[in-house]
Amino acid sequence: MAKKVRAKTIGVLQFQKLFPNEDAAVHYFETIRWGNKPTCPRCNQSDRVGPGQKRYQRRCGHCRKYFSAKTGTVMEASNKPIHMWMLAMYFLVTARKGISSLQLSKELDTSQPTAWFLLHRIREACGSELEALSGRVEIDETYLGGKDKNRHESKKKKVGRGTAGKQAVFGMRERGGLTRATPVESTDQATLLPLIQRNVEPGSMLYTDDHGAYRQVEDLGYDHHAVNHSAKQYVDGMAHTNGVESVWAVLKRGYYGTYHNWSMKHTCRYVNEFTFRLNAGDVQRDTLDRIASLSHALCGKRLRYRELVA
Repeated sequence: MAKKVRAKTIGVLQFQKLFPNEDAAVHYFETIRWGNKPTCPRCNQSDRVGPGQKRYQRRCGHCRKYFSAKTGTVMEASNKPIHMWMLAMYFLVTARKGISSLQLSKELDTSQPTAWFLLHRIREACGSELEALSGRVEIDETYLGGKDKNRHESKKKKVGRGTAGKQAVFGMRERGGLTRATPVESTDQATLLPLIQRNVEPGSMLYTDDHGAYRQVEDLGYDHHAVNHSAKQYVDGMAHTNGVESVWAVLKRGYYGTYHNWSMKHTCRYVNEFTFRLNAGDVQRDTLDRIASLSHALCGKRLRYRELVA
């Protein structure tokens, strides 16, 4: 049996030696984004790009616009150096259960609101499109949020018991492959079946629990095997949902242990963060490979502060 090759991990000190200053960070990000040929993000031309008026700035001879490595990324309009962004990305991909904005503000020597906005922009980038899942796919749903009785009177939802008032999250995990998860308004059939159709290739084997929303997946061209959790059945041959439930375990440890709580309107970005670490940010990949994947993901997206707090 071949010996498993361990991923190459690097610590903070080694990371800072690799990227000791802004010059090194900008060169790395430009190479990741453009290779050796800087390209104007506005007109997509590269043959007439020259230096701009400011440091790290370039000018396109075609559209006559100025741009930098940040232009056309989630870093656009940020006055924080790329060196700081890269260190934030390092902490995000290496922290299994996430890193709070308060902790990151201490690591980066900046304010908590700045770290909070920076993290959310990186999480926005984590939500990249993935190829459809196939093969053996585990499907499950979970709920985030505390009990209504424990909330302050002004924040009580008064919507009932059990899962009422909590945020539902729907997840799909391909065995040995990628993970998808997204917050949903409901866990009924009308909500979940279209998500399965959009994210899982027909003909795949679906493993679920006995939730009624999954009863008609075979009519959509899927094989289906359910385990009856209500009857304390958790494994039936190859059928189980242990893989996707392990995703929920990490997500909830982050929710309760690292963040303690988050605004439910931001759940999608937090879920993006956790699924990124299971996909392109998998701990079985080298640390620098994970950072490179996240650097690629920063491009082509934008999140303004007014959109974030709206």
